[in-house]
Amino acid sequence: MIRIILPVLAIVLLAGCSERYRFRQGTGADPSLTRTAVPDDAANQSPEALYAAGMAELRQNRFQRAVDLFDSVEREHPYSTWATNAKLMAAYADYQRNRYTEAIGALDRFIQLHPAHRDIAYAYYLRALAQYEQINDAQRDQQQTIVAMAALQDVVNRFPDTAYARDARLKMDLARDHLAGREMNVGRYYQRQGLYSAAIGRFRRVVDEYQTTNHVPEALHRLTEIYIALGLTDEARRTASVLGFNYPGSPWYQDSYALLVEGARPAAQDRPGFFTRAFNWLF
Repeated sequence: MIRIILPVLAIVLLAGCSERYRFRQGTGADPSLTRTAVPDDAANQSPEALYAAGMAELRQNRFQRAVDLFDSVEREHPYSTWATNAKLMAAYADYQRNRYTEAIGALDRFIQLHPAHRDIAYAYYLRALAQYEQINDAQRDQQQTIVAMAALQDVVNRFPDTAYARDARLKMDLARDHLAGREMNVGRYYQRQGLYSAAIGRFRRVVDEYQTTNHVPEALHRLTEIYIALGLTDEARRTASVLGFNYPGSPWYQDSYALLVEGARPAAQDRPGFFTRAFNWLF
């Protein structure tokens, strides 16, 4: 999972606060799940102290305990500035423990209630990351990829000159490659089944809508294969020419060339397959 840098507010920690806490402890191997970090006298503790204790737990990767403490800040001191900050940090802790639904819900509420907060850009970015982390592999339905891309685009649109936007653009490129991979999987299936019209539609979509992805050379080669199978030699030559012009060093062009020119040899058969390439770039 991708780990992210905390916003400015996350580095605030009051010295000496940890000595004021006596934690209720349970039993079990995972201290994050079997202990609560909320002190018995939480109602009498200052919001600063509760928040600092939450940050201490967060630094130790005890995310559930951090969430409990941040929630106690909001519960015991709902009108303090620390409560506002605690909402964001609780969402971050949920994100870190892979509780993406909870994190997204908390961030939606934070964005709605605090649109002018100094870390609002971070809130949008963290929400987009929580969506991005849930992208499935290229074999499955890609609705989550579309949702994640929309959230990432929202970050870019709202905060275009920030580091968050720069990272969002990178992840959008990866997500776009992911969607193209899905189209390639379906197109290959149709091609194997001899459903050439359906396969052409999938491969053409990759070429037309995902031009910046690394799937385009293969899509052009698959189109060349299909056109040859259909006896459309001129169309196959035109497609191979586009492939050669844009990707002259691609092994996919070498394969297409070998289909059209007698005596030409295809690329080496040890070229990495799609799933190997997809694994290498994904996350």
